[in-house]
Amino acid sequence: MTGETTPERAPSGRRPGLPARETPARVVGPALDDRAVLALARRVVDLAADKKASDIVLIGVAELTTLADYLVICSGGSERQLGAIADGIVEGLKDDGFPPIGREGLPGAHWVLLDFGAVIVHVFAPPERDYYQLEKLWSDAPTLLRVQ
Repeated sequence: MTGETTPERAPSGRRPGLPARETPARVVGPALDDRAVLALARRVVDLAADKKASDIVLIGVAELTTLADYLVICSGGSERQLGAIADGIVEGLKDDGFPPIGREGLPGAHWVLLDFGAVIVHVFAPPERDYYQLEKLWSDAPTLLRVQ
């Protein structure tokens, strides 16, 4: 690397001039029993449907993993719709007192993951959903609800 210079980095390791990265707070909503967690998962399904998500699936994974109790998988037809679905779910659950623990991916990445602790949400563009086949991966878990 002759003749090249690298910009100085701030103590945080970030290049100067870049905005600080927002990290979600590790906020956990109120303690929930099994029935309330299922109600939360169904609320996610309703919020996704409100934003016109397609092929919404609610899968019960509590017997197979400690990662979550439920997965909600849905699709959106465009990058803009993926963002609207994810934002609608986040805002709706925040209003209910359940902010996300984490959010990964951007609509441009064709896959957004929302972590609400006991409920994990995957919002896919159809080609990525077909490629990753999460329903097949979790085929031993019961499908509790499917909304076309």
